[in-house]
This record gives sequence, C-alpha cells and structure tokens, in this order.
Amino acid sequence: MIKNKPIYILGIESSCDDTSAAVICNGKILSNVIATQEIHAKYGGVVPELASRAHQQNIVPVIQQAIQQANIDKKDLNAIAFTRGPGLMGSLLVGSSFAKSLSLALNIPLIAVNHMQGHVLAHFIEEEKQQKPSFPFLCLTISGGHTQIVKISNYFKMEILGETLDDAVGEAFDKSAKILGLPYPGGPLIDKHAKKGNPKAFKFTKPKVDKLNFSFSGLKTAILYFIQKKTKENPTFIKENIDDICASIQYTIVEILFDKLKKAVNETKIKHVAIAGGVSANSEIRTVLKSYEEKLGWKTYIPKFEYTTDNAGMIAIVGYLKYLEDNFSNQKTTATARLKVNEN
Repeated sequence: MIKNKPIYILGIESSCDDTSAAVICNGKILSNVIATQEIHAKYGGVVPELASRAHQQNIVPVIQQAIQQANIDKKDLNAIAFTRGPGLMGSLLVGSSFAKSLSLALNIPLIAVNHMQGHVLAHFIEEEKQQKPSFPFLCLTISGGHTQIVKISNYFKMEILGETLDDAVGEAFDKSAKILGLPYPGGPLIDKHAKKGNPKAFKFTKPKVDKLNFSFSGLKTAILYFIQKKTKENPTFIKENIDDICASIQYTIVEILFDKLKKAVNETKIKHVAIAGGVSANSEIRTVLKSYEEKLGWKTYIPKFEYTTDNAGMIAIVGYLKYLEDNFSNQKTTATARLKVNEN
C-alpha cells in the first residue's frame, strides 16, 4: 500500500429496514446516506417481506447518492464492504447480491462485514472531538436484536462476556411502548416522556440472572400486568401518568444494564467502557455512562448519534480496517441471518 494514498471503501448496510450506503476515505466518512422505510410503522414492527422489497427499490439510488455526495467516481473505489449478517435474510440478500455484482463489475475486492462488529468499531471512525477507545475495552452493545457485554482486545478479537437469555433491550423498550399505546418505534418515545417524569414513581422488579447475562422477558410481562391492573382500576391511568410510567420503565432498564456493566468492570479490571448499537442513542444511558467517569473513574466512549442506529458508515469503517489487513471475501461468501459478534 502506498503511504498517504487515498483508500476509498463503499459500505452497504441492509440488515433490517434501513437501506444505507457510505463512502469512507482512510477512516474518514465522506458520505453516509440512509433511506428509512416508513411502511412498517402501521404494522407495529418490521415486516421482513416488505423490508426486502423496499431495499430493492432503495439500493440503487442510495448508493448513487453516497458516491455523488463523496464527490468521487465509482472507479475511484478500492473495495466494496457489505453487511453479511446478522439480520433479516431477505434484506441481507439484497445488499450482498448488489455488493457482489458491483465488485465484479469494477473488478475490486469484496469485504464481508459482521453487522455487530460494525456497531462496535464505529468508535474508530475518524471524527473531530471523538476519542477512540484504547484496547482492551468493554463495549455494551445494545439494540433491537442484541444485548451483550463484549471484551474488545483488538479490532477483530472480541469475546462475549454476557448476553441476553431471551429478549433484547431494544425490544423491551419497543414492547413496553406498545403496551402503553405509543406508536412504533416506541423506544425513543419512552425516552422523550421519561425526561418529564419521576423515575421512582412506580417500581418494577429487576430479574435475577446469573453471571453477566441479561433477561428482559419477565420485565415486559410485569409491565403488561401492571398496566392491565391499573387501567382496570382507572381507564385513564396511562394518559394521566404517561411521563412517570415511561421514566420508571426506563430507570429500571438502565439499572439492569449498568448493574451488569459495573460487575463486568469489577471482574475484568478494564475501566475503558464504550456503548454501541441503536439503544445507545438513549439519553439516560448516555448520561449515566458519562457520570461514571467521575463516580467510578471509568474512561467512557459514546458514539455520535448518526453512528448508533443501523448505518453504512459503520460497515465502511470495518471494511477499511479489513482492507488494511488484506482480509477479503469472495463471490462464494453468503449472507447469514445469525452471526455472533466474534464471528466473521
């Protein structure tokens, strides 16, 4: 590799319901275009078949836009990085098929990326005022499909220390919102209402789970029974107490996450701690993590909002890091719905 030569990587992300393309040059994002699919809101969740159809409609214009915004020609690209998994199979196939075709047409390398590694390694995107974590560090990876504490020893050596035994934290937020009659996606709305409420207004029992693992199914059931009981006594209970209910739910979920994270820090003696994934956009999680710098002497790393939810910028940075190691894929690489953070 010629020193200081610009290396352009196109990242393609299509694991769920967002079609995204990004161009990165030597670790710096030049463009990061996301087409969000509005159609799922009326169904209260992502419909896989509708998602894959929407990806097919969006992928060409999104990639075209990303290349134009980066102010380069597609012939300037050095490699194509795409999300191999985990995710919805139909959605993944749209992105992986397009990436393979484009890499063949341009005769440039193909790089398969683990979506979960993308969330973690988004911390290494070159950004002003954004400090990169030092190895080793712990990362609380929280999204609609995952809740894990991961030990990161280097870019591609990751060990899961604990994970959810049932539902992910993002699902707990969204399902709680649904119980309260809030529209999908409900997680951000709980966060919004919680800012105006009393977090100790209502008490929800935290599940007892071994080691560094999590569980959220029991909490969701407890919230459902609580709301059913209260609305039976008072039909307008939700409307009258929405802020306090949301604040109490959020407080409980954040406590569950940080109880385990504190335990992980104590066990590993690693005080460099990051968060990643869609739920890391939650304002309370960010506030609590930041407060631990002073309270517990942690060094914390919080990603920019645009790199928390599914986006191609995080796929592009992994593609760039793999490119530097000559870690390429081939046309036989297949998309996979299930993939752990420590798998490639």
